[in-house]
Amino acid sequence: MNDLHGLSGLVEYPLARRGFVMTGLISGLTLATTRVEAQVVHTDTAGLEAGEVQIPVTDGHLPGYFARPAGAGPFPVVVVIEEIFGVHEYIKDVCRRLAKAGYLAVAPELYARLADLSKMTDVSKIVSDVILKAPDATMLTDLDSAAAWAGANHGDLTRLGVTGFCRGGRDTWLFATHNTQLKAAVAWYGPVAGGTSAIQPKTVLDVAGELKAPVLGLYGGKDTGIKQEDVQEAAKRARAAGQTVEIVVYPDAPHGFHADYRPSYKPADAADGWKRMLAWFKQHGVRAEKVFFL
Repeated sequence: MNDLHGLSGLVEYPLARRGFVMTGLISGLTLATTRVEAQVVHTDTAGLEAGEVQIPVTDGHLPGYFARPAGAGPFPVVVVIEEIFGVHEYIKDVCRRLAKAGYLAVAPELYARLADLSKMTDVSKIVSDVILKAPDATMLTDLDSAAAWAGANHGDLTRLGVTGFCRGGRDTWLFATHNTQLKAAVAWYGPVAGGTSAIQPKTVLDVAGELKAPVLGLYGGKDTGIKQEDVQEAAKRARAAGQTVEIVVYPDAPHGFHADYRPSYKPADAADGWKRMLAWFKQHGVRAEKVFFL
């Protein structure tokens, strides 16, 4: 398969075996299978405020999902960036997991202007018709808007972090070159190389020296879509510019090893990455005053 702007790692790990059904913002990630199983991890809303929101953006509103501890806060903020499949139940659960750790997490539906991803099942069509038609400049301002929404809704933007998965991992790197309020970023298997276009003009490698926040990159050693030498080169360029980057590679993990609704899920590596993410946030100023639930 030809590299699709750094997206080949996404399409080589189809959703196939595991999936879920939901209602609301994303009514379901429809899979090309007759068997639908629950994801491995499910986080409840006990002690939390959580639900769907409308986030003001430059041209209207974007749907999104948030979760935070109950109470006035203010709480440290983590912007959560989706995979290419929308703000589905797995991404919502990530938000709730962060809320249980004391954070206000918000995940904007970045592709809502272009399509309802809950109704798309062909990954190649998702990539060609949606992902590659979404301008990076709009993505970055939408993430700014999600952070601003959080700041106006019990969030503390002096403690702002970001994390993202797959394509969202790539966007995490880019957001760390863009937002000057950001204190820490954690990219889960985000592509750093690939093609460019007029609306997606630069790769992570192109801008790695422009980071404005420390980045932790979590990668799988068996990810056939992301070359480890490219990831290390991005880190090298960032460090040469005086930035802080740490790359952790899990030798036996494929792409999508944190996604517990997919066959690629590696529980031990996912759990270790999660602990490293929370420690990274704490180390770099995105610290929760209290862990509300374990």
